[in-house]
Amino acid sequence: MEKATAHLELVTRYFTDFSPVQLQQLAALEELYKDWNAKINVISRKDIDSLYEKHILHSLAIAAAFEFTKGMEVIDIGTGGGFPGVPLAIFFPEVQFHLVDSIGKKLKVVEAVKEATGLLNITTQHGRAEEIKNRKFDTAVSRAVAPLKDLWTWAKPLLRKPPKHQPLRRQPSSPGQPDVLRTDIASPGQSAPPRTNTTLPVTAPQLPGSPDPDDEIPLPIPNGLICLKGGDLAAEISESGCRPRIMEINEIFSEEYFLQKYLLYVPL
Repeated sequence: MEKATAHLELVTRYFTDFSPVQLQQLAALEELYKDWNAKINVISRKDIDSLYEKHILHSLAIAAAFEFTKGMEVIDIGTGGGFPGVPLAIFFPEVQFHLVDSIGKKLKVVEAVKEATGLLNITTQHGRAEEIKNRKFDTAVSRAVAPLKDLWTWAKPLLRKPPKHQPLRRQPSSPGQPDVLRTDIASPGQSAPPRTNTTLPVTAPQLPGSPDPDDEIPLPIPNGLICLKGGDLAAEISESGCRPRIMEINEIFSEEYFLQKYLLYVPL
């Protein structure tokens, strides 16, 4: 447990005000995943010792950029061993997460982690996202599962129309170029519940008329597809036909691992 607590510092250096229950849940993940990974390979064996950096913190990049509010329903497409769904379910205990994967034995691990940590806001489904009928979600998340074109094809039919909440503001982009996600600008007269359990180490450049960067600014509430990806994405984005808004994760987390790691958001 002491080792897990030390690794947990990777998370708590960026996120504050976790409840004791959330800290216990996060700390329990190391032993649970090491034990289950020895039986069912859901995490690369060379990465299991970097669980908190390469899997948990990476998943929580979504929580650093977006606010999920009470009662929202989120689908995790191709969750594998539970990423990003499990860390997000711990972070947002009042949000419902539906974790889907086509490989049943991986979901066996997710169910075991869910039971051991007492995560009541997770459900699982064995199958493919495109097979889901008669159910809608507010947001879809995914992590290194498939090309953006496929992810959007699967996710879009599962998303309900956006509620009347704070829209994302963006920097204008050149024709044919992806939009750049901005989390530092609020729309006039609109707000979202303030974030109290995350601090972003980097402030994006201000646009004219935007608030003082020292002021607390609500994070945007997503309604679309959020995916975590890495490497050169130019061809993939071009082929997708989407105009995702992009955030470089190494502007949130300073660890070298997050160089060339990106968060992509395609709004509905």
